Amino acid sequence: MTDMSQNEQRSRQDLRGLFAGLGKRRPLLRRHRPQSPPGDATGAATAGVKSQPTGATSLWRMRTTVPDEPGKLAQLCGAFARQGVDIVSLQTFPLGPRPGETAAPPPGGPRGETAAAGTQTAPVPRGENAAGGTGPGAEQALDEFVLRAPEKLEAGDLTRIVNGAGGSSTWVERADSHDLVDTPTRVLRLAARTALDTAELPLTLRQLLGRCTVRYVPSVSPFSGVPSSLEVPPEGTYEETVLRLPDPAGGVLVIERPQLPFTPAEFARATALVELDRVLGAGIRVPRSRDSLTLPEGLPVTVGRADTTDLDAAVKMHERCSAATLAQRYHGPVNEADRYLRHLLSPHFGRTLAARTASGKLVALGHLLWDGDEAEVALIVEDDWQHRGIGTELLRRLARLALEAGTCEIYAVTQASNTAMAAAMRKLARPLDHQVEERTLVITAHLAGDGSALAGSASASAPASRSCAPAVTPAGAPSLHEDRR
Repeated sequence: MTDMSQNEQRSRQDLRGLFAGLGKRRPLLRRHRPQSPPGDATGAATAGVKSQPTGATSLWRMRTTVPDEPGKLAQLCGAFARQGVDIVSLQTFPLGPRPGETAAPPPGGPRGETAAAGTQTAPVPRGENAAGGTGPGAEQALDEFVLRAPEKLEAGDLTRIVNGAGGSSTWVERADSHDLVDTPTRVLRLAARTALDTAELPLTLRQLLGRCTVRYVPSVSPFSGVPSSLEVPPEGTYEETVLRLPDPAGGVLVIERPQLPFTPAEFARATALVELDRVLGAGIRVPRSRDSLTLPEGLPVTVGRADTTDLDAAVKMHERCSAATLAQRYHGPVNEADRYLRHLLSPHFGRTLAARTASGKLVALGHLLWDGDEAEVALIVEDDWQHRGIGTELLRRLARLALEAGTCEIYAVTQASNTAMAAAMRKLARPLDHQVEERTLVITAHLAGDGSALAGSASASAPASRSCAPAVTPAGAPSLHEDRR
């Protein structure tokens, strides 16, 4: 067997691993999915069960913990039906022990979480399930529903309904149409995005796991050059609301979801997605398509993605830049500018666009750096190519990439005297906030709304995400302004 066939075989194995969480879901038949309620001779349904609501409805996502016993799922479904709540989709997560554990998980939820919305469930003693059964081996399951409920029902109402039917540690939040996509289809799409572009990994992890924060901790600090003290085993670590996974490109990916503990199945899915990135070659899968840009003087320039393979070209551009240009970009000693480049060009910190001349010389860089629910933008243009519209074009494309990734606010930190950056932000035609502190200017652009002003942006971009929400926080990244807010 050749090396290529071995790699292909491993890729297929890892792709199958991506569905580990799905494969662990027990068939609904084993959970004794309720049959249709018996009718009388005229076909009438059981008394007390309301018909499907015909008025205004709302979509909700709900997780609740139930004893893994026959009939428990039927109780939940019956309780929903009596209140006119339609179950649009259902997933079941077995709450097995974490790797290395042998004891049964504490009842009342995955790792003992408490309700995040609605009415909080009373704590259940260890070893006692919601139905009163005792014993350390009492199995529990976490059921996740997408519900279509009458508009009058709020989170607290839904929580009371499910808790009254035997659920506990119930968590509820609003859902949207994206939640109606079935899980295998969604996971396949995320895997395809990761396979095509390694920069998609932090974003696909977030979309795989829902509302969470993904932080990238580099193996070596870009500031001090000191190796990171954070180390994780190859299989990663799993701690209730925190997952730590080794980044295939180096460093550690830290995924946090404080409002809702992770399940073992979610940990398996995240691990498999990271492993897929590693097997396919982390850091080398970046779209290389370039868009042509004609400057006012008629000079042709191309704009495309850049990554760590462009490090040498970026260093040479630094050498051609004046000390004033470097100081304006990095806000620090110009002799340390080069050390930041490797981290800035890392796909897992964010996105980088580069402008190149017809001969291939790199003359400008634009960075989009994930920062929680926002993203920082930064530009540097070689002196001889400034005031030609290159920076404005790079910024417009970065803003489009941010919006497509689900980030609705971008900010630039620059010197108060940098009128060129301020003008470029104004040309986004989006609402702006300005903050001035001593000689530092922070400009925040709100991207939500009509994105027509950003049209024509980078072609190599990610599909639009479900909403404007936190994406990635690059811990230790060379941000231009540590405490902006």
